[in-house]
Amino acid sequence: MKKKDLERHFEDYVINNKEPIYRLAYRYVRNVEDALDIVQESIYKGISSLESLKDINVIKTWFYRIVVNTSLDFIRKRNRETVIDGEYLFENELIDTDNYANIDLERALEKLPYSYRTIIILRYFEDLKINEIAEVLDINISTIKTRLYKGLELLKVEMNTEDRRLGNGI
Repeated sequence: MKKKDLERHFEDYVINNKEPIYRLAYRYVRNVEDALDIVQESIYKGISSLESLKDINVIKTWFYRIVVNTSLDFIRKRNRETVIDGEYLFENELIDTDNYANIDLERALEKLPYSYRTIIILRYFEDLKINEIAEVLDINISTIKTRLYKGLELLKVEMNTEDRRLGNGI
């Protein structure tokens, strides 16, 4: 495929999928401006590395990998720079978009390690199939399945712990 055609196809993909791309970035950083920065940087990285896209049919998983890696890089960089407690930032952040129906679930997800959280987000919030998640994260399918199962178990434990804590009035 010619470079111009590839660029046009990538441009169409990004325009037609801007909401899921933004939502994926937002789930990692929980901040509108940061998510937009991640999307912008991911698009730049995508354009810069279009030649690495061998099959146009896997553009979704290819670009999701870029967004996930850019988000994780951003978080690592922010964690090195942040002195303020993350709980304080989360509770005091003024966000008027993405009202979550179950804030307990979101808080429990935040407590999971990235390796589990990423897989759960991609599977249940972004509706990717197991094989697509394996492509995005460049991990074999059995590892994805194992981490998904373990992540769901940890999430269940965390949710039960939260329920008991709230039920006891603590």
